[in-house]
Order: sequence, then C-alpha cells, then structure tokens
Amino acid sequence: MKRIAAFLLLAALSVAWSMPANAQRENRSIGENGREAKKASKQYQKAQKKNAKKQRKAAKKTQKAQRKEAKQHRRSK
Repeated sequence: MKRIAAFLLLAALSVAWSMPANAQRENRSIGENGREAKKASKQYQKAQKKNAKKQRKAAKKTQKAQRKEAKQHRRSK
C-alpha cells in the first residue's frame, strides 16, 4: 500500500515538474517570435524606404528630362 502511494506521489510530482518546463519553453518561444516579428518589421520598413527613394529618384529624372525637352523645344522655334 505504501509502495503504491509513493509511486502515485512520484508520478504526480513528475507531471507537476514537467508542466512549468513546457510553460517556460512557450514563453521563450513567444519572446523569440516577438523578436522575429520586430526584425521582420524593421526589414519591411527598410525595404519601403528603399522603394520610396527609388521612386523619388525616378520622378526627379523624368522631371529633368521633361524640362530639358521643353527647353530644346523652345530653342528650336
């Protein structure tokens, strides 16, 4: 009888010890996911800035070409 009680107590304790370890792993993965999300967000913002810069540069280039063409058109008249 004592052996059965000791075995049940040991089994209950082993289950109790394993639960916090799983919870700790989950919390750590949540933190890692948070870091990964922050990193992905930062990369996305960087890409957006780069694309915006390319668009501004292209717009300036077309405006310059239009001004140059208009200037040449005025000279030819």
